[in-house]
Amino acid sequence: MTSRQRILAAMRLERPDRVPVTPFGLGKLDLEEAFTWEFIRRTDPILTVGGGGQPFLGSAVQVENFQENGDSLTLIHTPKGDLRRVVRRNEITSATVEFPLKTPEDVERFLSIPYVPPTIDPAPFHALKARAGEEALVMVGIENAVCLPASWFSPEGFCLAWADAPELVIELTRVGAQRILGYAEALCRAGVNAFRIVGGEYASVQLGPRGFDALVMAFDPELVALMHHHRAMAYYHNHGPVTRFLERFAELGIDALDPLEAPPWGDCDLGEAKRRIGDRVCLVGNLDDMEVVETRSRKEVCQLGRQCLEQAGPESFLLGGTASGTYTERGARNFMALVEVAREYGRS
Repeated sequence: MTSRQRILAAMRLERPDRVPVTPFGLGKLDLEEAFTWEFIRRTDPILTVGGGGQPFLGSAVQVENFQENGDSLTLIHTPKGDLRRVVRRNEITSATVEFPLKTPEDVERFLSIPYVPPTIDPAPFHALKARAGEEALVMVGIENAVCLPASWFSPEGFCLAWADAPELVIELTRVGAQRILGYAEALCRAGVNAFRIVGGEYASVQLGPRGFDALVMAFDPELVALMHHHRAMAYYHNHGPVTRFLERFAELGIDALDPLEAPPWGDCDLGEAKRRIGDRVCLVGNLDDMEVVETRSRKEVCQLGRQCLEQAGPESFLLGGTASGTYTERGARNFMALVEVAREYGRS
């Protein structure tokens, strides 16, 4: 089997020739370096690109960007007044320090913006898919509906809005769902056949089961069904403790779920997850990219990888990391070493 065939077989709950070893993304590797392509050929990676445009805002909005005291400031002009986002950067990272939505009036401002669907850009997907060939599965990354309230409010503001005005959060999520559905439909019609859906963790980690049911379960199944209608794969990303949500994830209809983090970063026991939903969802994980694959010795990583294989079994499982996007050549070489572990496991 090729890497792409191997990954798709696992996602279709079939048994591939061996368990795929599936790093998500390329971490800090340079796509133009020879080692990166050796890494791609030796493992079974998933690679992602964007789909173009801003699905929540659309293409008619007037946005102004400028620098202010070293910060990046964005003003979003609306018929009812401006919304403001501020991003602060240092030599290591960046973070939003002021979010556009702070009050119910800000939500009214957002909803007053005339919406024109964004212009999608499937060209990066098709270009990377052609370049990777059968060596990887290429996806378009897409937000789910809850990302609208969760990423436009601050984390604290999102939780307080859910406590104080849940109907407002639900309405924003409903609007986000409509827009994301149109966006995904356009990408599917442009030939995109695999998606990575992000955002569920905003509800599972910050709000708990009631919030997850109202803001994820109420909207994401329609998005997944749309993808499947177009014969596209729906791969779901959800950080944090997930054990109490496992059946809910399966009910979404998704093809695969990552990263199923092990303690202490998450709470997932792969064996338990496999018993509970492994007949409905391909499991992906659960070796932490930063704390395990990148930092432990090859021997330790291989031992932990073998344990994952023994817990999850030979089908409907991708042995991978936790999608940190930070591993270097050291981590890449440990992922490559896991391929031989997977082969040995298959022979046994």
